[in-house]
Amino acid sequence: MDGSSIVEAVEAMEVSVSDVAVCVGRGTGGPAEIGADPLRDHADACLDGLTALSRLEARLAALKVHLAAGYATTATAVAPPAGNAGDEVAQQMSVVAEVACALTVSEGAAARFLAEAATLSTDLPLTLAALEAGTVSWQHARVLCDETSGLDPAAAAALEAHFLDPDAPGAARGCPAGDLVPARFRAKARAWRERHHPVSIEARHRRSARDRPLEYLPDRDGMAWLSAYLPADQAAGIWNRTTAAARALRGPEETRTLTQLRADVTAAWLLEGVAAGAPSRAAQVLVTVPVFSLLGQTEEPAVLDGYGPIPASMARRLVSEGATSFLRVLTDPRDGAPLEIGRTSYRIPKAMRQWLRLRDGRCPFPGCNNHSLDNEADHLLAWSDGGGSGITNLAQPCPKHHRLKHTTPWRPAHATRDTPPGWISPTGRHYPSEQQTWEPPHWPKPPHWAPSTAA
Repeated sequence: MDGSSIVEAVEAMEVSVSDVAVCVGRGTGGPAEIGADPLRDHADACLDGLTALSRLEARLAALKVHLAAGYATTATAVAPPAGNAGDEVAQQMSVVAEVACALTVSEGAAARFLAEAATLSTDLPLTLAALEAGTVSWQHARVLCDETSGLDPAAAAALEAHFLDPDAPGAARGCPAGDLVPARFRAKARAWRERHHPVSIEARHRRSARDRPLEYLPDRDGMAWLSAYLPADQAAGIWNRTTAAARALRGPEETRTLTQLRADVTAAWLLEGVAAGAPSRAAQVLVTVPVFSLLGQTEEPAVLDGYGPIPASMARRLVSEGATSFLRVLTDPRDGAPLEIGRTSYRIPKAMRQWLRLRDGRCPFPGCNNHSLDNEADHLLAWSDGGGSGITNLAQPCPKHHRLKHTTPWRPAHATRDTPPGWISPTGRHYPSEQQTWEPPHWPKPPHWAPSTAA
């Protein structure tokens, strides 16, 4: 970006700031045309201003990226030729120190920002363009920098295009990347990266499993952290079993929160071999396995509910060993989606609840990361109002957002066989819900199998 482009960008920002100022004036009771509902107009103005400011922050971040990358390139060009590796390192340190002082941040933070700016400027053009347009935030851009790190240029470009180019083959479905909260976008980007990484997940899993540690870290106030780096099936099984035991302890006389109960149950199991008075419960974890992968014809990853892609060998082991805590779900070999389960009565059976978990993945409220096993199956249109118990009239919100639906004007929108409902706010705004990322399965190479041409 040259000097004239920078000036043009700043002038465009000034126009945007003026637009935001109009919203602020409306939202704070400044001069504005009085409508039929002043309070609603006030609320809408505040939300419009927040939305505009969010886009403006993204565009400002894009401008900072251009300026940082431009400074680093220019500083390197005007510096004396490096006589040795030590001189080159010193020059890089000087650039980092200058940016750190200009931004009033630590040198570590400045070094990370310069690295991200270089990545966005040279390797992720779609991400930088989306940032300039304000359609993704700086946090989303950082996620793409992180998740493309270590990939070759072609793989990085494919990951970026999957989420930011609607015309890319197999582009991401559902709400755009910028409409996902950054944590959920990171989960989807990481899952796609795992499935399409040029090095097989089997090889990467074997390498990582060799480094599994148990770590103890003293903390403040007489507390400490205890963490274990485990294979995903073991970690998911422990987490869900602990959650089930913790929930069994809840009752009218129990004052501990679910989070506290999980910690107490875990400590009691490890120290005493009992779960603080709770029965040892096995909580089922869904494992979605492509049929050809289960048969050993391909090495396509399976999907562990609440985690993401896992090696096919791990899924085959769970199935062959008859692990009762893991429920096997085979996917349709045509499109990668599980089969629908029907029901005509009000009561929602266990099989349909499991289908909801497959379709929704977690609570369908935008940004919610709760994939607890006891999310509450709920009718979108109440049974008493004529709503049926088909999959398109059901969702599985967490207790918090189930309560939100029944106690406030928030309402879930339409759902389909494959997509969870979005939500409509009290102001009438529609917020899309995240969708599962089912993909067509990998077909084995002939002569083992071949896809049928039959409809």
